[in-house]
Amino acid sequence: MEMQENLYCFGVEVIYSPLPADELFAALDFDYSGYEDLENHTFWHTVYASGEAERAEKFAAFRAASEIWCRDLGVELGRTKEFTLAREDWAEAWKKYFHSIEISPRLLIRPSWLDDAPKPGQKVLTIDPGMSFGTGQHATTLYCLECIDRLAATEKIDSMLDAGCGSGILSIAGGIAGIGTIDAFDLDPDAVHIARENIALNHLGNIVPTEGDAAVYAGRPEKYDLVCANILGHLLIKFRHNIVRWVRDGKFLVLAGILNREFDEVSAKFTELGFVEMERKTLREWTSGCFRKMEKA
Repeated sequence: MEMQENLYCFGVEVIYSPLPADELFAALDFDYSGYEDLENHTFWHTVYASGEAERAEKFAAFRAASEIWCRDLGVELGRTKEFTLAREDWAEAWKKYFHSIEISPRLLIRPSWLDDAPKPGQKVLTIDPGMSFGTGQHATTLYCLECIDRLAATEKIDSMLDAGCGSGILSIAGGIAGIGTIDAFDLDPDAVHIARENIALNHLGNIVPTEGDAAVYAGRPEKYDLVCANILGHLLIKFRHNIVRWVRDGKFLVLAGILNREFDEVSAKFTELGFVEMERKTLREWTSGCFRKMEKA
């Protein structure tokens, strides 16, 4: 989108969606940004246009798509609002919706524009989400971060795979926790680019995300001590036979991106393939879990 004095926008409130709300707007190829309203458990997405005519055109396309989203995908939409912003007002305003998150006494997640001081002995993970998924504020990302932090501190974790890496936040958490070998991939090339920028921001040059598809990604022949797959529940089931190949016997698989109503089925499918559910955690409409791969007799 070309630089201009004003941004012509419309905003959409997503109350509930079985898909990450970002995916819905990305599918329309819009210029947009979004944030999660943690207090009200909703997402607000702002779509940008170069003028009133383009805004009207995009709003019409959104209306047509939203009928399908609501009818076929179970999306629930709230308010919509058309407005105009001065570019200089937008450039900083969206950042107020992000804050630092303390994962544990060992790890603080801090957006790049904040200067919150860590506690003594606490390491800082600096993140700039850009247009990619993964700031630590979403329930699924938060659970993965907690698992990485805890497992790296209590188990022997020498290698990790971040499947569907988004902003790269999980890979960075692993690197900060001292995991020496970390691979990461995402289907979205823009996410891979953003992940690389965030990894560089945290001075972790040994992690190089690549483009990849969970359906066919092979990983290292020696497999991984920890695999984090923050992917949608139905895709975890669809790709499960490939996902289980990534995990070393006796080691750990963290599954996230799963709606509450889907988790029992996901857990059962992976249990059938030789995994034991160690724990599950529910936050709002999402349930995530940590599994251990049984060792072969």
